Amino acid sequence: MVESPSQAPRVTVGGVTRELPTVRVGSVGRVPLVEFIGDSEFTKAAAAAMLPLIPPGTEVLLTVVTNALPLAHELSDRSGLPYVAVRKKRRTYMQDPLIQNVPSMTLGVSETLWLDGPHAARLRGKRVAIVQDVIASGGTAQALARLVERAGGTLGGYVAAFKQGDTTLPVAYLQELPTSL
Repeated sequence: MVESPSQAPRVTVGGVTRELPTVRVGSVGRVPLVEFIGDSEFTKAAAAAMLPLIPPGTEVLLTVVTNALPLAHELSDRSGLPYVAVRKKRRTYMQDPLIQNVPSMTLGVSETLWLDGPHAARLRGKRVAIVQDVIASGGTAQALARLVERAGGTLGGYVAAFKQGDTTLPVAYLQELPTSL
């Protein structure tokens, strides 16, 4: 359930301000919900602000086909770096995919990540930066890092628009969000 905007935290990135709706998450309470899908202005502002956060020597960006996809696409356009996207569902056209379980997600849902074989090949021998919209516990980011290693790439670092909570990962981010409201 999304709560009313009057209770929502406000974030400003690159001159673009958004009221973040909140959603209930199990016993955690309400957490702010960041939406890049369908919000080009916010996505472009976040990507512009994140450019300096991309680790030096990065050759490829890696993300998940979710809310972070438009952000990774915009970062790719602005930086000139290619990106690869991992899916959360198997597709019939996938060839020899790498499969990685995500032990637990912040929102309480365990998932499986699928990296198509030809996409995995694009990571081989490359320095890869993982791009996410929000890093909370770091479970998805760690699963992505395992895929990078399994594909023969080298993890260059983690980049996120927002950090939420106490992850132990060394993530470069723009702003911190409250863990619960």
